[in-house]
Amino acid sequence: MSFEARAKELGITIPELPAPAFSYVPAVRTGNLVYASGQTPTVNGELTMQGKLGRDVSIEQGQQGARLCAINCLAEVRGLVGSLDEIVRIVKVNGYVASAEGFTDQPKVINGASQLFEEIFGDAGKHSRAAIGVAELPAGAPVEVEIIVEVKPRP
Repeated sequence: MSFEARAKELGITIPELPAPAFSYVPAVRTGNLVYASGQTPTVNGELTMQGKLGRDVSIEQGQQGARLCAINCLAEVRGLVGSLDEIVRIVKVNGYVASAEGFTDQPKVINGASQLFEEIFGDAGKHSRAAIGVAELPAGAPVEVEIIVEVKPRP
């Protein structure tokens, strides 16, 4: 089954993302690697949640936010290479969690993104990862995710 078909079967919609609001590009390809810029939990360019984990946002809400970030990262990759079916594997996930003092469950939050990649890509969705607690994220977002993926060689 193709990755596009698998996402559809799971009820996951990969959106078209709005143009970046700042000075960067959504994704860059070098060789067979695509580096997707960090994404926050937005829908149609609007942040869906704000606050810090361990104070304003529950772990479950953070996981849903990380999942949405991951979907938006896939949109960046698809926007560059044309289809999720061009992806060979998810190589690396970096997750940033806006954390209240004393919050130490960043890996649990970023599991929301990791699980999404495994749902869609199976073994090719298993990846290396960092889950980092930070003081603040853009616009008060509770989580941000960026990814590196391997894609098929250009013809």
